[in-house]
Parts: sequence; C-alpha cells; structure tokens
Amino acid sequence: MQQALAMERQAEWTERQRDVLDAVLALLVQSGDAVTMTAVARRASCSKETLYKWFGDRDGLLTAAVQRQASRVHIADADAGGLDAASLKMHLTDYAASWLRVISGPRSVALNRVAISHAGSERSRLGAIVLENGRFALGRRMKPMLEAGRAGGLLAFADAEAVFQTFFGLVARDVQIRLLLGDRIDMTDDRIARDAACAVDQFLALFGATNGAYDPKNQPREG
Repeated sequence: MQQALAMERQAEWTERQRDVLDAVLALLVQSGDAVTMTAVARRASCSKETLYKWFGDRDGLLTAAVQRQASRVHIADADAGGLDAASLKMHLTDYAASWLRVISGPRSVALNRVAISHAGSERSRLGAIVLENGRFALGRRMKPMLEAGRAGGLLAFADAEAVFQTFFGLVARDVQIRLLLGDRIDMTDDRIARDAACAVDQFLALFGATNGAYDPKNQPREG
C-alpha cells in the first residue's frame, strides 16, 4: 500500500488512533529504530490488521506519527486585517515557544536521530518523511502568518521561504543539533520562553517593516 493512505490531518484521527501514534513515538524513544508493525501492535494493544487498515503500511504509520508530533507545534490562524504589531509578536512568540518545546522533547530527539541514521540509505524513508511532514509542513503552516504580516504592513520581505529559514535559525540556533548529539540542555519553561522572546525580537529587528532595517537588495532568497 502507498504512503498516501496515511491520514493527512491530525483533526481526522480518533482518540484511539492518536494513542497508537503516541505508542509509536514512545517506542522510538525506548528502542530507536526497532519500530515494526508487530512491536507497535503489542505496545498499543491492537492488531496488526487494524494498523494496516488505519495507516496502510509502516511508512504510512511513521508518516502519521511524524504528523502527530508536528501537530503539537501551534500557530494561530491570521489575516492581515486581524493583525497589529502586538498580536503578530504574540503569535510569533507562541509559535517559537511551542516549536522549541516540541523539538527539545525526547520524542522529537529520538525521531530525528533515527531519521538521520536512515537518511541516504535504503533502510527506510523516514528521513524524507520527517522532512516533508515535519520541517516542510511547519514552514507551510507558518508562511500564511508571515504573509499576513507583510500584507498588513508589519513585515517586509521578498521571499517567504527564505524568511522562514531565518526564523527557524533564530529559534532553533544550535539547540537541536546539541540535543541530537547528546548534550544535556535543561530546556525549562522559563528558558524556552526567554529564548522564544529573544528570537522573535531578533526576527522583528531584521524584518519589521517599520524599523528601517529592511533593504530588499540584502534579503535572503530561497535556497
């Protein structure tokens, strides 16, 4: 069966299906890449037939698990008419804090470690699955907020993807790679809130439309 059989939106999953996906993520933390349909069925107390019916195949199950994890990063719906400088900053800060909380948690660290170990090999498609349903999906979810800010005269930039990449770098800095390499960073709620606020301040200093810092000749392009 094809990976496309995986459910694409977290809102479509039942509570029981979300429990199964959480079991997949817990297995990744506990056992690394030893995630088989049999192991998941045992952990989640369901049959393999049910897993195949719901998710199609192992790639479909992993895709849904990555989507489940990415759904924990929250971004508000926004339009240009409903934004002002204060609400834009609040939404960006909430997104940054939510993102930091998710990527620094044990489930994301375990998931990304396995994905990296499989990338470029024939072991599985997990690397591509994490890219498409993690990083790329999060970018797609945030770009409407950035574009609403631009339409409302609050942000100034030439390329939404390039600006998202800058935001990603300001928020994540070296935290994610350090965690992946085993550094024991204490990501407390206070630290996450402080880091998120700092990243958003830096982002608005670069791309805020009213601060005089924007020069279209010097803005990054997608790449």
